[in-house]
Amino acid sequence: MSETRFSALLRAIRIFSLALILLVAGLAGQAAWAAPVLEKFLNEVDAAELAPGAEGFGPIRDDVPVAPVLKGGETIGWAFIASDFVGTTGYSGKPIHTMIAIDPDAKVLGVKLVKHSEPIVLIGIPEAKIQAMADTYVGLDLVAEAQAGGSGHELHIVSGATVTVMVIDDSIVRSGLQVARALGLGGLAAPAADTGPRFEINPDATAPGDWETLLGDGSIRRLSLAVKDVNEAFAAHEDPRAAERPITAAPEDVFIDMQMALVSVPALGKAVLGEAGYGNLEQWMAPGDSAILVAGLGQYSFKGSGYVRGGIFDRIQLIQDDISVRFRDRQHRRGAIAAQDAPGFTEVDLFKIPADSGFDPTKPFRVQLLIHREVGPIEKLFITRDLDYQLPQSYLRALPAPAPEPAPQDVAAAEQVASTDEASAQAALWKRIWEGKKPQVAVLLTMLGVLTAAFFFQEYLSRSERAVYWFRMSFLTVTLVVLGWMWNAQLSVVNIMALANSLATGFSWQAFLLDPLTFILWFSVAAALIFWGRGAYCGWLCPFGALQELLNQIGRKLGIPQYRLPWGLHERLWPVKYMIFLGLFGVSLASLDQAERLAEVEPFKTAIVLKFVRAWPFVVYTLGLLMAGLFVERFYCRYLCPLGAGLAIPARIRMFDWLKRYKECGNPCQTCGNECFVQAIHPTGEINPNECLNCMHCQVLYHSKTKCPVVIKQLKRRENLAASTPPSMAVPRAGLANHPNVKSKGV
Repeated sequence: MSETRFSALLRAIRIFSLALILLVAGLAGQAAWAAPVLEKFLNEVDAAELAPGAEGFGPIRDDVPVAPVLKGGETIGWAFIASDFVGTTGYSGKPIHTMIAIDPDAKVLGVKLVKHSEPIVLIGIPEAKIQAMADTYVGLDLVAEAQAGGSGHELHIVSGATVTVMVIDDSIVRSGLQVARALGLGGLAAPAADTGPRFEINPDATAPGDWETLLGDGSIRRLSLAVKDVNEAFAAHEDPRAAERPITAAPEDVFIDMQMALVSVPALGKAVLGEAGYGNLEQWMAPGDSAILVAGLGQYSFKGSGYVRGGIFDRIQLIQDDISVRFRDRQHRRGAIAAQDAPGFTEVDLFKIPADSGFDPTKPFRVQLLIHREVGPIEKLFITRDLDYQLPQSYLRALPAPAPEPAPQDVAAAEQVASTDEASAQAALWKRIWEGKKPQVAVLLTMLGVLTAAFFFQEYLSRSERAVYWFRMSFLTVTLVVLGWMWNAQLSVVNIMALANSLATGFSWQAFLLDPLTFILWFSVAAALIFWGRGAYCGWLCPFGALQELLNQIGRKLGIPQYRLPWGLHERLWPVKYMIFLGLFGVSLASLDQAERLAEVEPFKTAIVLKFVRAWPFVVYTLGLLMAGLFVERFYCRYLCPLGAGLAIPARIRMFDWLKRYKECGNPCQTCGNECFVQAIHPTGEINPNECLNCMHCQVLYHSKTKCPVVIKQLKRRENLAASTPPSMAVPRAGLANHPNVKSKGV
């Protein structure tokens, strides 16, 4: 083994050892990860901020993550963090941590926003305004909320922060109810164990095929509001401004007619969507997922346009007991109704309910609609209305009563059982997801197998320029359409930052295994970095990279001129993407949430995930990059992509050099350097592996009989040698032709 190769091996061993140490440290930190959130923030909040006159907090209870609020040595209430009890994911996709205190009568003593990552609050709306909204919950009677199903109070929305406020509202009420029931406050008691009959979806159920019958038997539920209903509701609003701007349309006009069905139930889904539509729905859902169809008509949209800007639907949410689900762009698809006599809806949409949300399709739930009215240039008031849903009994079948289980002997045994059950449930979830994604996994593994074979046998493939070109264009098309637009398997620099963060705070394989395609791609990227460097992914498996190159090829066919930057300028632009990556990585060490927002420098979400259905600044930015790529091929990849930079750094451990070169390459020959479309070849002839996309074009030129001067010179030398060889020296051919076992063919 050469000294260079041995040094590279030592570097690889060191890096692998460091990663292993970080992994072990992350796994060791999982115990801290499981600690209550309250434990982290209890010492950071002054008790008097939650309850006037309070002097401090007592120790956190062992059974419920709550701490007594003390005044004069006596307990006047209980403090807790909402995210210890309910999901509090906000606009940012991260939890909103709110500390709440309630008194023995189950009334809210105080609310304190302690940590969040909401972009609208960080860069737009003052946090004091959100805290002022939270203060309006002081005095909220949770007993009354329990009787009203959590809707017994007015919702005070801060204009521009609708999602954030709704998440805070939902978390205060639902976590407060859980704590009050757990502690028996205000006469509330923990819900009794469900000893009644339990049900599951009946796969043999049938459903009528026309809309009116489905609506009549409860398979489809409806919320219909006329203009007068909404005007009357706002007239009764506590803010008098709500009544000053009534809707001027006729009172009997339809404000909104919203209808809903649980289409993940096979019989109902086939009746509403048709066989083909339900088949597409099944492919979209992972095992354990559910889905609803929501259709509407009238003056008001249940979707609105906020999801286009931020990817989250702020006008509807699903609520079931203490579970709430707010839908994001990845959980949404436009739908089409196949049932007979369906109304002419202006909006028909499918929303996926993830398996890990805790949603039970056999139990009642409701979709809450948020209705707003503008009362100023930038100010709105809101009311909510609920669309209740219960799957008809005809779609269900009873389950046998579970056998009684022996009670745990002590608390430690109970915690061990719960921990084991949770781990088993998580393992079962990702296994079900992988089972449901078998076709996608098979296609991706086939693509990786084909690409690996092409790299290993590129010596033979690259002998045909036409074969390499059409193989590459075909592969990139599949990457863009199938991996990108169909399956959203686009890696991102956010994945790198999240991995580093998880190693530091509590690594878990479960989170990575929940997305099979992303997991396989990252595993293949890790392997490819050792064999080929970053080019295996960036050059072949990146959907946005494929989009750039395919558009550039179309542009070439249309005669768009191609520009080649001067080497000096090109070489100085190379480091820009590394600066972006290091900047994002540095920010992620302080705040992963902030780094994820800054990572919008990547146009992947706009172009690949959302397919350009997004707010215009994002679309303009992405189109600008693609436009630049029409004239300077792979412009974004070359100079701006932080993901490519993040992959190039560990790619320095690459153990093999598969690209063949002649000693004449670069001096004097510049053919490969001039034709490399990303200018990854130095004027001196060396290939920069950090910038190379492994497109194989230089290997095509290596064998070219018409472009490579070295090959042309060798061919001429052979021709001259053959021409100068006397006929008498051609013994092998003549001898073979005159061999007694070979018949003469006139040679």
